Amino acid sequence: MSKIKQLLRLHQQGVSNRGIGRELGLYKATVNSYIDKLKLHGYDIDQLLELEDPVLEAKFMAGTAAYTQDKFTVFREQIPYFEKELGRAHITRKLLWDEYKLNHPDGYSYPQFCYHLKQLKVARHPVAILDHQAAEKLYVDFAGDTMSYIDRETGEVLKAHIFVACLPYSDYTFTMAVSSQTTDDFLYALSSALRHLGGSAKILTPDNLKAAVIKSDRYEPDLNRLMEDFANHYGFVVIPARSRHPRDKAAVENQVKIIYRRVYAKLRDTTFFSLAELNRALLEKTMEHNQTRMQQKPYTRQEKFLAEEKNKLTALPPTDFEVKYYAQLRVANNNCIYLGRDKHYYSVPYCHIGKKVQVIYTRTLVQIFCEGTCVATHRRAAGYGYTTLREHLCSTHRHYKDRSPDYYIAKARERSHMLGLLVEKNFEQNLVPEMIYRRCDGLLSLQRKTDPVIFDKACRFALDNNMLSCKSLIRIIDNKTYIQHELEFKGLPRHLNIRGKNYYY
Repeated sequence: MSKIKQLLRLHQQGVSNRGIGRELGLYKATVNSYIDKLKLHGYDIDQLLELEDPVLEAKFMAGTAAYTQDKFTVFREQIPYFEKELGRAHITRKLLWDEYKLNHPDGYSYPQFCYHLKQLKVARHPVAILDHQAAEKLYVDFAGDTMSYIDRETGEVLKAHIFVACLPYSDYTFTMAVSSQTTDDFLYALSSALRHLGGSAKILTPDNLKAAVIKSDRYEPDLNRLMEDFANHYGFVVIPARSRHPRDKAAVENQVKIIYRRVYAKLRDTTFFSLAELNRALLEKTMEHNQTRMQQKPYTRQEKFLAEEKNKLTALPPTDFEVKYYAQLRVANNNCIYLGRDKHYYSVPYCHIGKKVQVIYTRTLVQIFCEGTCVATHRRAAGYGYTTLREHLCSTHRHYKDRSPDYYIAKARERSHMLGLLVEKNFEQNLVPEMIYRRCDGLLSLQRKTDPVIFDKACRFALDNNMLSCKSLIRIIDNKTYIQHELEFKGLPRHLNIRGKNYYY
């Protein structure tokens, strides 16, 4: 029984105020104040004794009526102004209070001013209690404090950013050190976390870091294209936390604080000489954390994860995610696109010259799309140079690329046997290959414009007289020199006026 009820019973029994104080260990003034309130409000003692203790105490100890005072009404009307001003640069509560006191000398003191301002702001932003479902969400974040390791070759101390992932249902945690917070390192750490967990949750909740979110928005943030591809590959959706709302992912924020104490602190005097060494230590200490029994709970994080959550995670695809990059480029006159990231040219079919194409490239592959169709695929190359395919070239360029002695000899033999012999004879000469290639182009062009019979006769004459140039062959054809050669070759006709060799003996 509360002392108030005991006080009321003793008063009902006729005990004096001094006697009640002596009996209950209260000051006489305290007893007098209770009895005065009883008489002032005309309360019935029997009815008061039937009330629950909190209700009874509220009737006698209602507290100060601060919220019913006129000065509080004035103060409350200025709350929106105070909040707006505090959002501006260089504005402090002390400055606002000074201005408030100038206008309201009988207003609140500075501690009361700060107290009421804080209370109203807190009451305006209550905190919700979240009920997490198994395998529903995965929270990820980078710890604010970095760790370090030493490069063995240079002795340089390098910073490592610590990636933290947490399943809020079981509180199971994963940590990993990466070189930076770029998209590549973030996605690599995230894929490592999924492999460690053995599956993926339905929803991923990252912070509004640039590696995942291009533009933050309360309702529909714009995701990084690589983040979208990653989510589609592993079959989850990405719902980033609201900007400046860390409670949206309170579980991982709390885990970061615990990781500081259970991982960072234990490794404070350890020197690492590679990122791999640091990650092995992080994995070991984080596993110890997951295997530590939780306060006020009869199980560890790992036990709850294995028993209730792991089997509900979405299975991972058979292949790991490969980062894709996107670019929109125009096909140059040399029917190639220039990929600035690699400083390299990749060929496209010549019919697409001048068109804009979409390029999707990974660590190993470059794909080029025009109007929704894949028109070229290349192995990715590094460094300045050209990667071309013969079928992408026009006939003229294809001919130029194919030039060789065998190519010209084969092509000449297809046209004419004598031309083939003439071309072979040309390549036996000790001349610059480019000069012979041009001569062969001229001979092939002349063959197309000349009667085949005449051309063969001219070639035979040129071979017999070692006249191998294109200009020499043109003169033979124009001057009909091959006819004289035929006459000389046939000799005199046979007749009866032949004396024979015996005539001269």
